[in-house]
Amino acid sequence: MLAIVLGVHSTQAQLFKKVLGGGKDSSGNSTSSVINSVLKGKPSTGGLTNDEIVSGLKEALSVGAQNSGNKLSAVDGFFKDAAIKILMPEEAKKVEKKLRSIGLGSQVDKAILSMNRAAEDAAKSAAPIFINAIKQMSIQDAVGILRGNDTAATHYLKTKTTTELTEAFRPVIEASLKKVDATKYWNAVFTTYNQFTKDKINPDLVAYVTERGLAGIFYQVGQEEQKIRKDPVARTTDLLKKVFAK
Repeated sequence: MLAIVLGVHSTQAQLFKKVLGGGKDSSGNSTSSVINSVLKGKPSTGGLTNDEIVSGLKEALSVGAQNSGNKLSAVDGFFKDAAIKILMPEEAKKVEKKLRSIGLGSQVDKAILSMNRAAEDAAKSAAPIFINAIKQMSIQDAVGILRGNDTAATHYLKTKTTTELTEAFRPVIEASLKKVDATKYWNAVFTTYNQFTKDKINPDLVAYVTERGLAGIFYQVGQEEQKIRKDPVARTTDLLKKVFAK
């Protein structure tokens, strides 16, 4: 999420990538000296203080959280993204296969569409929870993100927010599923299927969509983080320009 979010100029990104991946900055200072100055609470290279570095990371993550929420909560944010589109759960694949084989594929299609619409509806509630976690970021957290791998920021947010997101998402997903008639389509699918088999099945729809919805959000956050680490775009604030300037 430190990702498409940040949006810094490619020249500015060079320092960021060097700090993240090792080497030296434009002043010839090593990565370790930057990290050490941050950990010791002293000004870092380029006249930056550790407070500015942490503030810059928080601002980047906050913008990223909002961007992720906006992208996924838009119509087709989930449904038309093959990487995160919510399909029938594994235990229900035989249901889907059976219904399609007898000409009832439209019921399955409606159920799948409605699950994705519910996830899109719930995605907008993620950003405030992410931002709350970001506000609590410590200097140690910031340094861990700076010298971490391509998804260190995503891992930080996942660790800090999964429990709260799950608790917040479930009632929103449940309400959204009802709003888009997902429950009706889901019940129609399994009621029809159960007429043809002795092995009755009807997975927990709310739990399933909640889990897949969260997986989609963290996937998007991870994609954005990798983009900013590798190929940032020109969209930044004064603070980010200062923190990530060459």
